[in-house]
Amino acid sequence: MSVYLHGLSTALPPHCLTQSEVQERAAVIFGGRYPQFDRLSKTFATAGIDKRYSVVPIDWFSDDHGWVDRNAAFMTGAKGLFIDAARRALEDAGWRSADIDCVVTVCSTGIATPSLEAQVFTEMGFRDDIMRVPVFGLGCAGGVSGLATAETIAAGRSGAKVLLVVVETCSLSFRADRLQKADIIAAVLFGDGSAAACISTGVPTTSKVISLGQGHQKMWPGTLGIMGWDVDETGFGVVFDRSIPDFVTNEFATATDGALKAANLEHDQIDRYVCHPGGAKVVEAIEGALHLDQGSLDAER
Repeated sequence: MSVYLHGLSTALPPHCLTQSEVQERAAVIFGGRYPQFDRLSKTFATAGIDKRYSVVPIDWFSDDHGWVDRNAAFMTGAKGLFIDAARRALEDAGWRSADIDCVVTVCSTGIATPSLEAQVFTEMGFRDDIMRVPVFGLGCAGGVSGLATAETIAAGRSGAKVLLVVVETCSLSFRADRLQKADIIAAVLFGDGSAAACISTGVPTTSKVISLGQGHQKMWPGTLGIMGWDVDETGFGVVFDRSIPDFVTNEFATATDGALKAANLEHDQIDRYVCHPGGAKVVEAIEGALHLDQGSLDAER
């Protein structure tokens, strides 16, 4: 059964931080405390990032924060991003909130129980019988994996209207207390934002018809320590292993072949890949693994 994308949107929080502003603030926080900061600070310039967005102002990062105020900022920021992205996607699709039969919510950067779609239930005007599918822990894979989950649900419930909302507030996990290289790299790369999509087996009548193919996922044993969160009394602490680019070089092509096979496609049929890497070295590793020419990869960072 074919599944179609009816509406798509993104939403950004109110605080726009230029890369130079982030670098200057990081120098104030880490400089003199972390011996390797001067060397690592060069990655601010080589990361290819001009600006990013945050749910909190830049002054917030100069103060100490624990679980309580980090998660309070998450609840405020994530709810606002959810509502913004969801409403825009619904408008794009020509749907009403009351039309939604299922909400898939993807988030790995904060804790909300009840989950976010319940937190915004009144503001959004959802029906009280909607199916709720909150998904936590997918990290960088959350957007595409969430889309595959929403597509599977829509395919199994003909005519049902499924709303996917992905919200991440990575900036709130900024850590100046651990003085680890991973925390510097996280400050270089990560920002906040959200996206939403409306999905159904019904054929769109007011927009370009985009059908969703079969999703594909891949897991590797013995890789839990490559990326993720450390959890302690202060909050989430990012895990980045230096082996990530080499891992991509060795494994990404095989995983991509599996995804192409699931979609009945060949590599030479693809005009452009869209990827979610974590920095310039990973972008280069993906390009090398797939033997891509310049301009064949859209890297969302």
